[in-house]
Amino acid sequence: MEGDECGGFPPEPSEGSSQRGSVASSVTRAQDVLVYLVGDSAVHLCVEGVACVSVQELGRSVREALHIPDSAMDAFAFWLCSPLLELQLKPKHQPYKLCRQWQDLLYRFTEASEEDISQDEPCLQYRRNVFYPKSKELQIEDEGVLRLLYDEARVNILAGRFPCDPETWTGLGALSFAMELGVGLDDQKATAALREKKLISFLPAHVSGGGGGLFSTLRGKGGRQAGLEHNLLEEYRKISTLGSTPPEPTQHLRQYLSTCHSLPYYGCAFFSGEIDKPAQGILHRAGRKAVNVGISLEGVYVMDIKEKHVLLGLRFSELSWDHSYPEGEGDSHILWLEFDGEEAGTPVNKLLKIYSKQAELMSGLIEFCVELQSAGEGGAATETDNDVSLSHQPAGQAGNSDRGRGGRRGKLRRQSSVVCSRVHTLNTISYVDNVLTIHITASFFTRQAQPPTYSSVQVEQG
Repeated sequence: MEGDECGGFPPEPSEGSSQRGSVASSVTRAQDVLVYLVGDSAVHLCVEGVACVSVQELGRSVREALHIPDSAMDAFAFWLCSPLLELQLKPKHQPYKLCRQWQDLLYRFTEASEEDISQDEPCLQYRRNVFYPKSKELQIEDEGVLRLLYDEARVNILAGRFPCDPETWTGLGALSFAMELGVGLDDQKATAALREKKLISFLPAHVSGGGGGLFSTLRGKGGRQAGLEHNLLEEYRKISTLGSTPPEPTQHLRQYLSTCHSLPYYGCAFFSGEIDKPAQGILHRAGRKAVNVGISLEGVYVMDIKEKHVLLGLRFSELSWDHSYPEGEGDSHILWLEFDGEEAGTPVNKLLKIYSKQAELMSGLIEFCVELQSAGEGGAATETDNDVSLSHQPAGQAGNSDRGRGGRRGKLRRQSSVVCSRVHTLNTISYVDNVLTIHITASFFTRQAQPPTYSSVQVEQG
């Protein structure tokens, strides 16, 4: 899968576009380059002509250093990352030149202040390729590759970037605990080890109280902390008693990744944005809510940054989209998502506005993923549609499927699953054919994943 054809990422800026001071001229002597992995480790390379080396050339050196087999060479890509912006690079990009243009990219694609932009520095990171299908990932056998994928998935779980329900993050935390400390520890040793490592090493920060602040500190001293510890150790005991023989080295890695695959936003590229809040109170005061927008080979997911749950999840067959540029002073870049909905029993077309200077990037990435599916190149990715569709129906109504939940979904009938869409909480624009004379099968946009006969989105009730 060729990422260099993707329209979702910016073209490499020209050398003359930077407004910053001059940087040392290109050199041909060997220089040290650090390529960071997700986590704390890095690959140390000695590169000649670093100013002109391409991502494709660097990739060969990194794969050799990490002993990544050719069969998994497409699983990873190079990213330029900082707290303000994350961009997956194309094989033809030259990281040194893009680093020189980093401030220009921040001005173009973020709302960061001038001071923050001036202090921001990107790092070159080697991590999962957005365009790598989950179906191919399940075929990987190399332990080193699985470990890299696990490390990245674990960071996303702990950071709350992958919203999930309590039984999911408890099970994942127990798997991490087992991989780090081994299985078979007695209760006393397991409890002592967990308290030494601390819950924040295994559970999301917003759950374990690692988000900081007085409230988190006080909450962590109460019964909630003890309850989290108890549940994690219970799950660990289940893992320890599953088999009499020691697990294969890749067994827990595969189990962790398989659980993450049940989350529809696994493998997404993430973008920052804001959406309108519904008007509240007597004065009908409104505002905006910060969101993460995840885009993968399968669809688009809008997530509440603060509450750590999904607001809207759509497969590409369920949406039309477009993006608009500011028309005047104070206007915003907007990504528009259109999908089928219902109001008081009447079918409507709903429009969600996502305000973001990254709207152009998001629109381009959606378009590229849709083209891959249309051309058949993304066919392998559509094999996971059954997993993705679970995000659009209320928990407890997922049929007999037991994927990712150990068969408990039907019994719980949970209506508050963080994976369910919450369309009723969104401030959307609705088009009704008998009010605005807009035909309900006609899309407001020209960009569509397929002819506008998409299925309606089922959402959480109540």
